[in-house]
Amino acid sequence: MGMSAGYYLAKQGVRTLLIDAFDPPHLEGSHHGEPRLIRHAYTGHPTYIDLALRAHELWNEIEELTGTKLLVQSGVLNIADRELYSFASRAAEAERSHIAVERLDAAEIRRRWPGIRIPDRFEAMYEPAAGYLYSERCLAAYRELALSHGAELLTGTPVGNISADAGSVTVYTKRGNYHASAAIVSAGAWFRSLSPFLALPVRAVRKVVGWFEAEASFQAGRFPGFTLNTNEGVYYGFPSIGGAGLKIGRHDTGETWSPGEPLAPFGSREEDEGDLRRLLEAYMPGAAGKLLKGAVCKYEHSPDEDFIIDRHPLYDHVIAAGGFSGHGFKFSSVVGEILADLIIRGETRRNISPFSLSRFDKGTGEIRQRHQLGGD
Repeated sequence: MGMSAGYYLAKQGVRTLLIDAFDPPHLEGSHHGEPRLIRHAYTGHPTYIDLALRAHELWNEIEELTGTKLLVQSGVLNIADRELYSFASRAAEAERSHIAVERLDAAEIRRRWPGIRIPDRFEAMYEPAAGYLYSERCLAAYRELALSHGAELLTGTPVGNISADAGSVTVYTKRGNYHASAAIVSAGAWFRSLSPFLALPVRAVRKVVGWFEAEASFQAGRFPGFTLNTNEGVYYGFPSIGGAGLKIGRHDTGETWSPGEPLAPFGSREEDEGDLRRLLEAYMPGAAGKLLKGAVCKYEHSPDEDFIIDRHPLYDHVIAAGGFSGHGFKFSSVVGEILADLIIRGETRRNISPFSLSRFDKGTGEIRQRHQLGGD
């Protein structure tokens, strides 16, 4: 979100400094490991559909500007056990927004994608115009464009603290202190390190993904992106791209992580490979081959799994963007545009009221799993 905002700011002539503790794209956040799902049919607040459609437009623009393939419209197949979840509300939202979707029963799913083994009580919603984004390419594309428009990037520069007063912001690092008239803070899983200046209710969790040797029927061009809502858990995945193996991750569960703590590598927990393999053996046995690669990343959950995009409670010229909860990457193009608008014009045409910090003042209780949204 920050790199995207950097481009849209610099493009409009704003003197822009981007500060990153690492060197993006990198392995320390939530964007590595390539593809991320992009879908348009959402439940919850209707603003998600508006943002998803605009995000798709912007990704197409960035592809044209950089000559880099970022988005593949592979289709996305969302499968669920009817006893756990119904696609009725999502399909209704899609129809209202003129998004093409198909409701499929288990027999039709098995006919179209013979590698899938599901009981008759399962159903699916297929979105043919959806697909996946090459996340690291996306970040590299925004970096290239931001720098080409005059933005400056400080890599390897952790932020130790931030302070603000009327009309100015100071960012403190070991390489020096930097001053600006406004700031965007998009620290992802690292938000807790910026407390108490900006104390967002964001909980970071360790997540794993694996790539498994798969039969030809699971190859890109023949198999779509997918989600699976089952008694075994909620999973998402991608076809095998260029022989890399079918990629799969688990959306629910996750081990809490805090900035500064070591992040246990893939395979340090039995369930890292075990959960993924058990799911594949149960529903996609032809994709349950040898583990080709495993990776670890982070989700950064807000209490209700909706985004946080709002001004600092005390300083209107500081904007926070976080809590993207495992379904945010697809929106990073439009979120960057929104953040730039808030800085330059003081407002945005997009409805971001569902993402205000004030909603937490009313008490939101436990995190509710938006199982249909995961997979970024």
